[in-house]
Amino acid sequence: MKKFITLILALCLILPSIAFATAETLVSTRGTAGYPVFGRGQAGDLKMAYGNYNIIAAVEDGDIFQMCRIPPGATVVGGIFYASDLDATTGTAALDMDVGWAANGTEAASASGLLNAGTLSGDAVTGYKPETGTLLPLAGGIMTNTPITFTEETVIQVEANTAAATWANGYIGVVVYYTMD
Repeated sequence: MKKFITLILALCLILPSIAFATAETLVSTRGTAGYPVFGRGQAGDLKMAYGNYNIIAAVEDGDIFQMCRIPPGATVVGGIFYASDLDATTGTAALDMDVGWAANGTEAASASGLLNAGTLSGDAVTGYKPETGTLLPLAGGIMTNTPITFTEETVIQVEANTAAATWANGYIGVVVYYTMD
């Protein structure tokens, strides 16, 4: 009986930490504060910032991946988002991730200001896309307005909105094209 009571007490201590997972903010090497942010050169020269993150645990709703930073005065003119097939469910994937930016002290945060990707199936499509994964242009505000200019150094990030139906480890990446006028 003493072993049974000890087991019950141990489960009471362990189960709460397992039952309720919380969203996290994860930072790629290039998204780290203090990592060089490049902005020199002639006005109008195309520059880029990029970051990638190898995800080895299931993504949860609300997880944020800080991918890279752009300098003050950067005008974002385009870019791409890429990911391996992170939702292994063929045809009924659920994973939803968007690309935006964190608040920088002047501009407000936007979870999908650069890309509202919707559900990322990553499935191969015969005759069209034989490989698995996702490759999407950054569009967001760029498509509906004009290029987006940031007055402060800004973190470009990917935010998960819906967890995968069947998680598969993999990677995500963002490339941001910008000018310094």
